[in-house]
Amino acid sequence: MSLEVGAIVEGEVTGITNFGAFVQLPEGKVGLIHISEVSNVYVKDVHDFLKEKDKVKVKVLSIDERGKIGLSIKQLTPPPAPQPKPQRPAGNTERRSFKPAPALSFEDKLSKFLKDSDDRLLDLKRNTESKRGGRGASRER
Repeated sequence: MSLEVGAIVEGEVTGITNFGAFVQLPEGKVGLIHISEVSNVYVKDVHDFLKEKDKVKVKVLSIDERGKIGLSIKQLTPPPAPQPKPQRPAGNTERRSFKPAPALSFEDKLSKFLKDSDDRLLDLKRNTESKRGGRGASRER
């Protein structure tokens, strides 16, 4: 049986590195499961998921011109179910009643923004002028 991209084969883990695991495949060929293809969850250390001499079922992802074989376990396992969003506890909603802020028109928002902006610029000018004035006057004498 010749290996081809997309084939699912069984092999034995022969070595583990910090970037993945090497797997002995049929016909004496060796492929690599990159750390990103080990599991659907974050893999910090391959040793947490695989041990040497483990029998694993893998999918052939790629075979390059030099004969390097890329493998995946992740693509054979179903993705984890999405976590449900936490719901607010049901209870007495009368304790806190929030009143929505009155909706401002565009002109009101713009006017508020310009006023805040002018105030900030004025503060900035006062701050820089007070720093300049103190030293400059004493040096000119």
